[in-house]
Amino acid sequence: MITLRGELVYLRALEPQDLEFIYQLENSEALWEVSHTQTPYSRFLIHQYLENAHQDIYESKQLRLVICLVDSDQTIGLIDLFDFDPKNERAGVGIVINAPENRLKGLGSEALQLLINYAFYHLNLHQLYANISTDNLSSVQLFTKFGFECVGVKKQWNRVGNLRKDEALYQLLNIKK
Repeated sequence: MITLRGELVYLRALEPQDLEFIYQLENSEALWEVSHTQTPYSRFLIHQYLENAHQDIYESKQLRLVICLVDSDQTIGLIDLFDFDPKNERAGVGIVINAPENRLKGLGSEALQLLINYAFYHLNLHQLYANISTDNLSSVQLFTKFGFECVGVKKQWNRVGNLRKDEALYQLLNIKK
């Protein structure tokens, strides 16, 4: 699919063979802060999730895509549209690049650009939003690079260990619509 293919990465639907990758990602405690996860996921639950991954975004209200490298087909991350609201033409966006060695190379940027284009021009959305911890400077930089603007800060929104962290709401409007 040309729409979801860039020079460095392409986005594809979830497949049964993604079970181990998703299992490792969802159970990485290093990522629990950004995913708001508190408990591990079993392979059984992930298998069930993958069994239902064929549902249309209009049914499930979410779309999770796998980020793969163009040159090797290696799976490197996931990117999501969630809280899909067709009436109000909006959705939330989340992205994770699993291995630190694949970060800060433009791979996440290209994946996000592909998803923005898909959301605005194929799903005809009016707006996208992202909830980002104010201390997650890499994510703030990534989303603001594409025009997401901070429209508010939720004070002490998330508890991380003994700390309470602020979370900012970033929004991107489809002004070409």
